[in-house]
Amino acid sequence: MTDTVHLGLPLLAAAQAQKHVTHNEALQRLDALVMLAVLDRDLTAPPASPSEGDRYLVKAPGSGGFAGRGNHVAHVVDGGWDFLAPGPGWICWVADEAALLVWSGTAWLSLPEVIGSGAALQNLARLGIGTTADAANPLAAKLNNALLAARRSSDGGDGSLRLKLDKESADKTASLLFQDGWSGRAEIGLAGDDDLRVKVSPDGATWLDAIRIDRGTGRVSYPAFGGPREVLTADRTYWVRTDGSNANDGRSDTPAGAFLTFQRAVDVVRQTLDLAGFQVTIRAGGAGGTFTGGVSVNGPLVGARGMDALVLLGDTTTPANVVLQTTDALSVVRAYQGAQFSIAGFKLTSTSGILLDALNFGGIRVTGRMEFGSTANVHVFGRRMSYIDLGSMSYTISGGGLYHLRATNNSIVSAQNATVSLVGSPAFTAFINVSAISEVISVGAAFTGAATGLQYSGDTNSALINGATLIPGSGNTSATGFQIQ
Repeated sequence: MTDTVHLGLPLLAAAQAQKHVTHNEALQRLDALVMLAVLDRDLTAPPASPSEGDRYLVKAPGSGGFAGRGNHVAHVVDGGWDFLAPGPGWICWVADEAALLVWSGTAWLSLPEVIGSGAALQNLARLGIGTTADAANPLAAKLNNALLAARRSSDGGDGSLRLKLDKESADKTASLLFQDGWSGRAEIGLAGDDDLRVKVSPDGATWLDAIRIDRGTGRVSYPAFGGPREVLTADRTYWVRTDGSNANDGRSDTPAGAFLTFQRAVDVVRQTLDLAGFQVTIRAGGAGGTFTGGVSVNGPLVGARGMDALVLLGDTTTPANVVLQTTDALSVVRAYQGAQFSIAGFKLTSTSGILLDALNFGGIRVTGRMEFGSTANVHVFGRRMSYIDLGSMSYTISGGGLYHLRATNNSIVSAQNATVSLVGSPAFTAFINVSAISEVISVGAAFTGAATGLQYSGDTNSALINGATLIPGSGNTSATGFQIQ
């Protein structure tokens, strides 16, 4: 008689007598082993009053009636014990522990022990730890702490640990989302593009970009509220085009890169940069054109050194190609509250605003050709302890106004050595006006063309310093104490 290889079931022999005995023995073993479930695995000796069919895993090494039967399946058959040695891969349910065990060939292992010993669980559809996974969250865990530790070199690893989140394409999202009551409050990762972002939300619906790190430059920005300033390490140019957008970054002369307005470019410089002694140029791109809306620089720039730290630049060959204008009483270009900058290459016009305006310690230097069009107000106005310098520049006057050059309240406007062309006899109340302890300097200026209105007007304790310069217009009016030098 021989037994089967795996379960050791007795086989019938040819011409065997009492075949039913052998057959029944085989059935008894099948009954013991198929769908194997035992009552206990902690007994080293037989229990006192076992029942027919009871099964146990003998705890090694075994004693008494279990002696030498460690790890065997002990089965009560006909009032006696039958012992079955396990084979690798046998699975057994232990009732008193509600545990599923697997025989490794040397020991009975629980399922976690099997996984921990290197067994692989592949292509699971769902896995829930302490909770139920579902289609939306095929991996779900409900717990209070989680630990991921690097496999040490001594354990066959390299001592490092990286958690990898991979997305399909740039417009998808790979992120860590933090929630409160199942509603999002913060997100860190690649959200909708490949720049690293930190986003926050008050309600899970409205999101603010708090921090953004550009993947190409490594530059950190704070889109929601500005944040710490970027410190320049080189000169920089921002571009403005009539087909640009104020949602762009202004760094290229293209519709997709340039700003739409000069004011947006100025605001970016004021709010986000530390110039650190470098120069920023804001220049017209594309084919130029007309830009409606004033440009106001309010307050000193962080890290600026001198009036050329910020340059507004149009077309210095033909200023009329780049027009800055306002259609109300706002100044076209203004330096305010200590702001200083230089400008060149623009035609300035307005319905009733000042064309070039410096006030409250503001300073403007013209460094290239300009054109002053018409306005119902002043062309060039320095007021409240401010300074405007048009000296040694060539510029054109193509429209009239209240005054061309005006200085009031301890201010200075200089057109010294300037070359000025007047077109079409523009009309002024007075070409130059000086008041309240101020000066207009026109020494060496050369004016060609004619203007209508007074040459100048002034009041006490002010001065027009013009040497032998012939000022356009005819006649003048002044108060006692006004000086002409």
